[in-house]
Amino acid sequence: MFWFLVCVISVILIYYVFIKPFNYWKAIGVPQDSVWKVWLEFFSGFMQYRSYAESVKKIYDDYSSFRYYGIYQFYSPTLIVKDPDLIKQITVKDFDHFVDHYNFLPNSDEPLWERNLFFLKGEKWRRMRNALTPFFTGSKMKVMFRLIDDCAKQFVEYYEEQGNSIIQIEMKDSFTRFANDVIATTAFGVKCDSIRNRDNEFYLMGKEATNFVGGITDVIKFLFIMTVPNFSRTFGIRIFKRKVGAFFTNVIKTNIKYREQNEIIRPDMIHLLLEAKKGNFKEDTLNEIINDEDIAAQAFVFFLAGFESVANLMYFTAYELAVQPDIQKKLQKEIDDIVNSLDSGLTYEKLSSMRYMDMVMSETLRKWPSDIILDRICVKPYTIQPLKEGEKPIYLKEGDLINFPLYGIHRDPKYYPEPDRFDPERFNDENKSNVNPYAYLPFGVGPRNCIGSRFALMETKVILFHLLAKFDIVITEKTPIPLILSKSKYQLDTDEGFWMELKQLVAAHKLILDHIDVLYAQQGVFVG
Repeated sequence: MFWFLVCVISVILIYYVFIKPFNYWKAIGVPQDSVWKVWLEFFSGFMQYRSYAESVKKIYDDYSSFRYYGIYQFYSPTLIVKDPDLIKQITVKDFDHFVDHYNFLPNSDEPLWERNLFFLKGEKWRRMRNALTPFFTGSKMKVMFRLIDDCAKQFVEYYEEQGNSIIQIEMKDSFTRFANDVIATTAFGVKCDSIRNRDNEFYLMGKEATNFVGGITDVIKFLFIMTVPNFSRTFGIRIFKRKVGAFFTNVIKTNIKYREQNEIIRPDMIHLLLEAKKGNFKEDTLNEIINDEDIAAQAFVFFLAGFESVANLMYFTAYELAVQPDIQKKLQKEIDDIVNSLDSGLTYEKLSSMRYMDMVMSETLRKWPSDIILDRICVKPYTIQPLKEGEKPIYLKEGDLINFPLYGIHRDPKYYPEPDRFDPERFNDENKSNVNPYAYLPFGVGPRNCIGSRFALMETKVILFHLLAKFDIVITEKTPIPLILSKSKYQLDTDEGFWMELKQLVAAHKLILDHIDVLYAQQGVFVG
């Protein structure tokens, strides 16, 4: 009798712990995998048998004929919405039902995580977004352009000084150093030269901050923080090491104190947030004021995005240009034309006029987006109405999680023929009208899209302009062809590194760029 009861209780526990929670979507009419396949997928993901991007694409393809389907992220039911029209409905037309992002670590007790723009909710998010928006206007981009341009010239000059006609470099390392310097000067008011001073504290702390998602150890750590936050706090299990949070917070507070004491105004993110702190952007409906920790959190999330995501755009673009030199030559021809039209240095307006550069950027973001999925949280009840045969109304409640499988959509031949081929012509003047804006989401969509998209594109275009004006980017025996995605990282990356060579040019555009002022002066165009 005892063992019979044990068996009955065990079966009941197994059902309520391992089966019932994973039939949630099936019970409300949403297509999903069987419970056993759900657990198999979870185990495969935990053991990292394939890359996260490939897992997203596999499930996307399995449900090719559906507008949506259900999955489970640990014990969290997640609705995957893949239909562009439904994505538009959720992110734009009915945005008020899906205002917030999902904070997968809501009890982290770390201000740099909890208070940044990405995870702020509702009115707090609106208020902070309004405070930050002026930093990303066209007029501010022109001011930031000069700071970025200086960083880019400093970066390229370093490789010119090497004195070698061919230089082998690992592009990810090099571009993260450049991105570090850009964010340091534009967001933190700190000047770095990470390509020369390779062990500067700002860069090393940035590496520490962006290495928090990796192997199985990090997965286990995240699960602990998500499920037993009090235990995690007691035993010091954190997203970021204490020294990382302390460093960035101290940099901001020291910078703020120095500016306030010396009445210094610098046109950067800190200045805008200080204005908000003084109440210049305060909304009458809110009583809260921005404090130094809020400022540190915004600068920090801007750093995280710039350090990892923007560098991602840079090295994937460099990779595609290296393996397809015909595309690289066409881009260099556009750079030649711009250089020949300059009276002095590169300007924001000239950079913005580079149509083929824009096409290359757009195609890189399609093929290699910095985010594999996008998310929204349902903040008030919502009904997805049936449109196709077999569908029935789906009633979403407050707190339900929605994902958009960005990587799958961008690799869907229905929207992009030959999706694995890198082809900037998809975005030329004739073809770009064929691109569904809700099937192209590299910076998100709707009011909660990426606030820094213009900045990221400008930063990438500036460095590529200067680099390709002086060098060809060529493949080496260490360049991974084809690219094998890392199985241990949640962003698109490779374990083999992005090894390429810089081959110094002696072309006309390099000579003109180096000596443009002298050339024009000799021709009597202007007197400098």
